[in-house]
Amino acid sequence: MIYVIRHGQTDLNKERKMQGRMGLPLNEHGLEQAEALRNRLQNVHFDFVFSSPQERAMQTAEIVTGLKAIKDDRLDVFDLGEADRLSVNEVKMAGPIPDPSVYKGVENPNDFVKRVFSFMNELESQHGNRELNILIAGHRCTTGCIGAYFAGIPTDGNILSFSSDTGDYKTYEFKRSEILHRG
Repeated sequence: MIYVIRHGQTDLNKERKMQGRMGLPLNEHGLEQAEALRNRLQNVHFDFVFSSPQERAMQTAEIVTGLKAIKDDRLDVFDLGEADRLSVNEVKMAGPIPDPSVYKGVENPNDFVKRVFSFMNELESQHGNRELNILIAGHRCTTGCIGAYFAGIPTDGNILSFSSDTGDYKTYEFKRSEILHRG
């Protein structure tokens, strides 16, 4: 089973500010969310724990599992460029992302999906035919992208619809190749 968790709350989440690579560690409520999630998942033995390199995701993964998380840059948060830390209400958006014609350094959404899917393809090729519990800690964007890996990219392109709330999780399973073949 794949457990995909979104990090707990930070002060930027609380203040409704864009949070990318200049994000903050968990605040008190975020730590409580991670501890509550640990209690919900206490009977699950995790074989592997992977995380975005962002501190807030690493903290959540390690609190929930009690294990050292393996950082993978492909799970890093979507790069918001100059929109990072701006108020959500002030940012000029182009669909679900900050408008790259207004803010320098905004990551290309297709490149973002490719890097997260690259991680998932590698994970599936290495572990897809084994019965394991794997925890992946990330962000609204990465957890949404992982959901899209399993369900497909929505017609409107908004992968955020697959994300869970802060401090929550969703589960997925790889389709075992000897039973089902990807079409």
